[in-house]
Order: sequence, then C-alpha cells, then structure tokens
Amino acid sequence: MAPEQAAPLLCAGVTVYSPLNHFGFNQSGLRGGILGLGGVGHMGVKIAKAMGHHVTVISSSDKKRQEALDHLGADDYLVSSDNVKMQEAADSLDYIIDTVPVNHPLEPYLSLLKVDGKLILMGVINTPLQFVSPMVMLGKSFNLFTLTIYFFNATTSQHILICVLIKCRNVLSRMNFSNTAFSFLFIKI
Repeated sequence: MAPEQAAPLLCAGVTVYSPLNHFGFNQSGLRGGILGLGGVGHMGVKIAKAMGHHVTVISSSDKKRQEALDHLGADDYLVSSDNVKMQEAADSLDYIIDTVPVNHPLEPYLSLLKVDGKLILMGVINTPLQFVSPMVMLGKSFNLFTLTIYFFNATTSQHILICVLIKCRNVLSRMNFSNTAFSFLFIKI
C-alpha cells in the first residue's frame, strides 16, 4: 500500500479506533455518534460500521447528509440545530466521538447519551473546556454519563487491525481526494 493511502489509517483511523477499543466499544450492536464529518469523522464512521455499530452522524447542517448516509454508510444523520430530532434521539447513544476541532458547546450532545454513555473528545481546541449543564445539575436520567478526554498510544497491531477492519483499499478508493477535509491526512512523498 502506498504511503499516501496508509496515512489516513495510521492517523485518523488509529485516532478513532484506539478510544473505541480502550473503552470497550469493540463489540457489535452498539449505537455510536460521530460529531463532525471531517477527516477523523469520516474514518470514525467507517471503523464504527466495520465494528458492527449503528452509527449516527451529528452535524450542524444538512450539507453532508448524502455523503454520510450514501457514501460512508452511516445509519442516521442528525442536524444538531433540529430540536425536535435531537429530542427524539435522546438517550439513544452508547458513545459520541466528538471530532470538532473548535470550541463548541457540549451540552446539546449530552442528552443523546444513554446512562453511562461516553463523550470522547478527539478534536483539539485551544481554549479551556467550559462545561455547565443544567440537565446534569438537575439529576436527569443520564447524570451518570462519563465525560472522557482521551489521548491514546496506539500500537502497531492496532494499525494493522484497522486496515483489516475497514478493507483499506476499498475505503481509500472511494475517498474524494479533492475534499479539503482529507487534504491534511495525505502525505506527499
């Protein structure tokens, strides 16, 4: 495999796979959310689907719906500004992988988590986390959620497992290399 094809798997692929494995989300039948559909989010959808998860992409707009559902194989697409759909999806996810690399409120997504669900922050932001949720303070049913900031140390075997899980060549052949979300993932040698 050419280095420019392996780069997304060794970077974004391991970034997503490692916390899923670490927190025990490596069995099928789970329901996960991917918040943000950039480079890491794309690989998050593919890896979670390969692990047998029901995947919901969560985005701030409807712009990437077709890409998420038709091209990446997500099961659902949720626009975070659609209050009705967000309420309908409450208490439905075992985890959310948040790949958004800018400061954003976390509260809207907490209600989507089941009891003991995990919000895994993967997008690095340059401001301190601000976390105040009246829903948590009021003791709503998901007050046992775990907010997890996870930094990983991936092994070579995890890199290889990712390649096997998502059938690298098939995934990479379908990627749109003109997509700016992927531009930072590819190494030119």
